[in-house]
Amino acid sequence: MAAGEDRSDAVSTGDESRQVRVAVTGAAGYIGSRVVALLQSERPAWSITAIDDFYRGSLRRIGDVTVEYVDVRNRDRLWEALEGADIVMHLAAISGVEDCDANPELAYEINVTGTGHVARFCRQRGAALIFPASMAVVGNPQEFPITADQPRAPLNWYGRTKLVGERLIDALATDSFPAHLFLKSNLYGDHTIDGQVITKGAVLNFFVERALAAEPLPVYEPGTQSRNFVHVKDVARAYLRSADVLVDRLAEGKTGAESFTIASDEDPSVMALAEIVSDCVADIAGIDVSTELVDNPRSDETLVDAFPVETTRTHDRLGWDPTHTVDDTIRRLVERNA
Repeated sequence: MAAGEDRSDAVSTGDESRQVRVAVTGAAGYIGSRVVALLQSERPAWSITAIDDFYRGSLRRIGDVTVEYVDVRNRDRLWEALEGADIVMHLAAISGVEDCDANPELAYEINVTGTGHVARFCRQRGAALIFPASMAVVGNPQEFPITADQPRAPLNWYGRTKLVGERLIDALATDSFPAHLFLKSNLYGDHTIDGQVITKGAVLNFFVERALAAEPLPVYEPGTQSRNFVHVKDVARAYLRSADVLVDRLAEGKTGAESFTIASDEDPSVMALAEIVSDCVADIAGIDVSTELVDNPRSDETLVDAFPVETTRTHDRLGWDPTHTVDDTIRRLVERNA
């Protein structure tokens, strides 16, 4: 379907039984697999295409959906896989500061070139697009709370690649297709796919694993640096709500990009987070672990003592609020794995 063409006949609105075709890149990953599972359970009438290059994720099947091997750098194969999609959730990325620093060319090719291929597909076909950036695009915030309109000034290669992707989508969506761009906070927690626990080496998860192994918890100096945390399941729900809203925008012929934040009200310091984990492990498992300050290898890290994020727009426009808390998640992880 050509850019700007009226899609009211292609997508019906009004209830969860409406026919929608959604494609998810990065579907085998930490967030993507949760999104695919959530789509199956909450939007059973929707048709799902799941693709991944299995760089990190290893799932080949999620429920009754097969994850196809597709490299987003291969434009022709990617467009073939996306054909017919009403909504593309572009979750494929080289994520994290360390991974991007270790593989800068790959990070550029996936996060910039691959995102450009997805955005151009949406422009050609008039499909809606969901794209997660990162708080890394903000760099050192100049004011708080952080909003989706915060000035961008990334401090590292990861943030810079995500910023270029964000700007590409913003430019290509104008007068062409609707898009939702997300600044998401630091992830934590896990989820289960067909009995398999899906997790990631996020700092909270990392601390719990080390504590249960009775290993000291290393905290990068100065330890007072704060981060906002949000559970992976809450992030997946935000993308689902985004898809619902984009279905309506497609039917209304709306175009252009809107930006949102995905965050919680919790922004503990890294040291405080380590102490919460240490106390919980001692209480439940009887394991005493210490926390220790270590040299910070990141010269390009944001160092602030509070990291509040404003999510009013996300609540008002998408009907989304976080439901998980750091304390409850730590306790559940420790109880399950102790």
